[in-house]
Amino acid sequence: MIGRRALSISHVLLLVLILGFQQGALAEDSQSAATEYNPEARLAELGIVLPEPPNPVANYVNGVQTGNLIFLAGKGPRRADGTEITGKLGADVTIEEGYEGARLTAINQLAVLKDMLGDLDRVERVVKVLGMVNSDPSFVDQPKVINGFSDLIVEVFGERGKHARAAVGMASLPRGQAVEIEMIVEVRE
Repeated sequence: MIGRRALSISHVLLLVLILGFQQGALAEDSQSAATEYNPEARLAELGIVLPEPPNPVANYVNGVQTGNLIFLAGKGPRRADGTEITGKLGADVTIEEGYEGARLTAINQLAVLKDMLGDLDRVERVVKVLGMVNSDPSFVDQPKVINGFSDLIVEVFGERGKHARAAVGMASLPRGQAVEIEMIVEVRE
């Protein structure tokens, strides 16, 4: 009986040591991941300077926060000089031009998000993206266009940037813009 008890106690002590080591390793991993997560530094590495957030063009706001979610209104591919990438995919805009328009739209959405949060480090997760593409009726490659948005978001936020998404064709978009994209983001206080 004493031998079994001593064996059990030694097993328990060994288990406690193993669990303590694993918790320490997990804490180091999470600290390392936290120090590596810096979306604003990543933007600088990519050579991206966020513009002033585009103003709403009608009776709405750029974003609304409810709880820990921010719902960003749809934005388009507006350049810093105020011009936009316009036209229909499959007619007068190529997939590559649409991709660049979606990437530019991501930069505009990041500008709005930074303006709302003060620091993009507060982004916990990009949850959902809705990409609308001004499409000729025969155009079916909307996902290839919206990849311009998604690829940049994942480049900036890493795993936290991977999101659910819809990429759909539209008969037209405001001012003839090539794309319009909205986004839902989870944030921390």
